Amino acid sequence: MAHRSLTLALGLALGALTMLPAAAQATAADYPTQTVTLLVPFPAGGITDNIARLVAQELGTAWGKPVVVDNRVGASGTIGAAAVARAPKDGHTALFTITTHVQMPALRRALPYDAVKDFAAVSQIGMSTSALVVTPDFPATTLKELVTVLKAEPGKYAYGSTGVATTSHIYGELFKKEAGVDMPHVPYKGAAPMVTDLLGGHIRVAVLDTGTALPYLQSGKLRALAALGTRRSEALPQVPTFQQAGYAGFEPYAWIGLFLPAGTPQARIDKMSSAVAAIIARPEVQKKMREMNIEPVGSTAAEFSVVLREDAGTWRRVIEGTGIRVEE
Repeated sequence: MAHRSLTLALGLALGALTMLPAAAQATAADYPTQTVTLLVPFPAGGITDNIARLVAQELGTAWGKPVVVDNRVGASGTIGAAAVARAPKDGHTALFTITTHVQMPALRRALPYDAVKDFAAVSQIGMSTSALVVTPDFPATTLKELVTVLKAEPGKYAYGSTGVATTSHIYGELFKKEAGVDMPHVPYKGAAPMVTDLLGGHIRVAVLDTGTALPYLQSGKLRALAALGTRRSEALPQVPTFQQAGYAGFEPYAWIGLFLPAGTPQARIDKMSSAVAAIIARPEVQKKMREMNIEPVGSTAAEFSVVLREDAGTWRRVIEGTGIRVEE
């Protein structure tokens, strides 16, 4: 009798093991089973929010389930990120964010989550770049000339950024360090007020994202001296990169990316990644993204995982070299 019971138990166990792959497939096939929320940790109306809403609309149509955007703003994106890190690991709550995600660990002494370990990369949605710009009357037309002017009159010219500890601030401080110049920092609450002061002549230099700067560069109201990234921007082919101008460390691109909480079943991660990649590959979606000066990517989860880990290390080295910290 005991022998029969043991045989029966072993049979049930083997049967359960045999059923696991099918169960996993069923889980992926049924997903999503409810509304999917793309949590954007920045205000509505910005580029990140606009692209999140574009993806949400297309994803909802593809899946036949509601996909909504929730703007959870505050603390440089960390409030929203923390909410996703704590969310159920079922694939129904995702983080739609930017490079700030991997910059904050080097900027703040403590975060309520690990930016790499507590998140599963889903897809790198797109990339953007920025440029160092000056007003058209500024007495420099190249980066080399700018350095000469700044060294001749230390502290005279301030540069603007879109806020403390933003990518523009980080790159501004890196440039000061690498060029050995004295250029005070003026932080703004976003690009719009900074552009207003640039056009009004209150500041003469700034690090500004290409999408915002482009109309003013095309109209001659601003002049770009150098662009970030490993290659020249498609939008600004005439502007050399910092690297081409002789400065290293300005290569990392800013990205928009999609994450799920770590521990989400891989089948669900892959299903969301594939669906998003298919959306980003559509010509009409690429056109809309390029109109916002975002280069479409639509990577796989594995590809974005590599970017996440590499960029976390890269930004830590850059930020620690500048000495920038965010007050707790």
